[in-house]
Parts: sequence; C-alpha cells; structure tokens
Amino acid sequence: MLKRKLNRNDLILIAANLIPVYGVWFLGWSAIDAFIVYALETLIVGIMTLLKMLVMTLARGKDLWYNEGSATPVSGLFFMAFFTLHYGLFAAVQTTIFSQSADITPPGSGMMHFFFHWYEYINKDIGYMLAGFVVSYFATSFVPFIVSGEYKKGAMMKVMFQPYGRIFIQQFTVILGSMFLTFGFGKGFILVFAIAKIFFDVYVNFEGIIDKSMKDMEKKNQESNNSHS
Repeated sequence: MLKRKLNRNDLILIAANLIPVYGVWFLGWSAIDAFIVYALETLIVGIMTLLKMLVMTLARGKDLWYNEGSATPVSGLFFMAFFTLHYGLFAAVQTTIFSQSADITPPGSGMMHFFFHWYEYINKDIGYMLAGFVVSYFATSFVPFIVSGEYKKGAMMKVMFQPYGRIFIQQFTVILGSMFLTFGFGKGFILVFAIAKIFFDVYVNFEGIIDKSMKDMEKKNQESNNSHS
C-alpha cells in the first residue's frame, strides 16, 4: 500500500534522514555515528509514542483493548506498560545486534550495554543528527496529534501499533548496515540505507495498513457481539 503524493510532513522526514548522509559524505562525520543515530531513532519513536499515550490517558483514562473478537475497556496505563515491555524488547534486540555487529561496545561490557547506556555514545555530531529526528517527529507526528484533537478521539491501540511498521524495516536495515560497517563500507552503504529508509518512511502507507487492521478488529468485535445477542 503506497502513498501517491508527498506532503509537507514527508518532506520534513526526508530532510531529517538526509542530515546523517550529508554529514558523513561532506562534513567528515563518522559512518558509525550515523548508524548509532539510526539505532537510537528507534528509542525516539518509542518515547514519542509513550508521550502520545500519556496525553490520551490524561484526557480519557481508558480505551478499548481488542483481543480475539472482544473489546475490553482498560486503563491507558496498561497500554503504556504493554508497549514499554513489548516495544522495548524489539529495541533491545535491535540495538544489541547492531552494537555487537559494529563492535562499538567496550570489551567485557556485556551484550546489552548499548541499550542501557545509549547516552554514553552521544557526541556533538550524533547530537546534531538526533536533534534533526526529534524536531521532525515533533513537527510531523506529535504536534499534529495534539492540534487535530486525535488524542481525544483516536484509538490507543492504533497509536500503540504505529511504530511497528517502521521498526521492522529499521531492524533489518540497521542490522545489515552494522555488518557493512565491519567491512569498512559504511560511507557507501549509509547512502543506500538512507534511500531505502526514506522510501519506507515516506511512500509506504503504514497508516492505511494500521487503519485496515483496526477496522478488522472492530468488525470481529461487532460480529462477536451480534452472535451473542
């Protein structure tokens, strides 16, 4: 399911993804630093999602949790806890494989050192690249979420699932990229990586896919209610 047209938010995301490419190719930034940023982007998206669900919880308290044809009102705190554990597991696996493949963790520091000590890897160049992603996500995702009033009427389950389409693509590309780093091909691969990431971020309609999944769950719940009435 592909988008047919680019909008302003898409252009902002493109610009954010090109900052690391420009830095590596023209400013002498480290390709490893750029891949660290792409790995940390996973955490940025997760934190942004938790902020959205926190706002929804403060505004509404509860929302429907769909499971095997049933819909049960549960606290927004449950959504946040489930997301933290489930998404956190994906992020831990991704960052661990990346850091081990790229050999960027100190000797004897443990497999999950990067995941629990990510802040120790941030330098000035990484800070610039991370700032670009943070600003882009606030401008294209969080601010419209508030201004449009989606936090009042949107489904928490939909918001919870929104990062997963990108994280699957990102896990593959970040892990593959870390392998290229070990062979010294980081500078060339980061360009290919960024192009692939931009395509999936901008042209693949993850929102449409999630909307269809939500409608399917609502339909199953309605059918289940009708069968018991």
